[in-house]
Amino acid sequence: MSPAPVEIIPFESRYSGDFKQLNLEWLEKYFEVEAADKEVLSQPHLIIEQGGALLLAKCGEQIIGTCAVIHEGDGHFEISKTSVTAAFQGQGIGRKLLLAALGAFKSLGGKELHLETNSALTSAIALYESSGFVHAKRPMPSPYARANVYMVYRPSA
Repeated sequence: MSPAPVEIIPFESRYSGDFKQLNLEWLEKYFEVEAADKEVLSQPHLIIEQGGALLLAKCGEQIIGTCAVIHEGDGHFEISKTSVTAAFQGQGIGRKLLLAALGAFKSLGGKELHLETNSALTSAIALYESSGFVHAKRPMPSPYARANVYMVYRPSA
């Protein structure tokens, strides 16, 4: 029997617990959960209500990944809370989530897209670079102590 295909779906409130747990899983593995994380993870519906998008990777009935496109105002968006549960990493699911997030950014009329990450997450950085993100100077301080890499989306077109 072949494994169920992975599909990218929009967030529904019934998946709030999955969104929180998947992000806590990687945050607790590599870093510390910060106040800014707690705020976003406890109220994922606000991402959508404030003009962003929240995407989930689903395999069968299991939510296995997340990616948020957070609207910061005036066409500015941030890719955040991207996670894939450990058992499904290395299967291209992060790329599927990121591509869907880029599509959401475009459909929302976004003008500028950025993300923050940590230099220890080399696989994630390679994914971002291969998807059109470039390293840039941070325009303002980060709300995350762990964020020592700032990247902006520069589509090749």
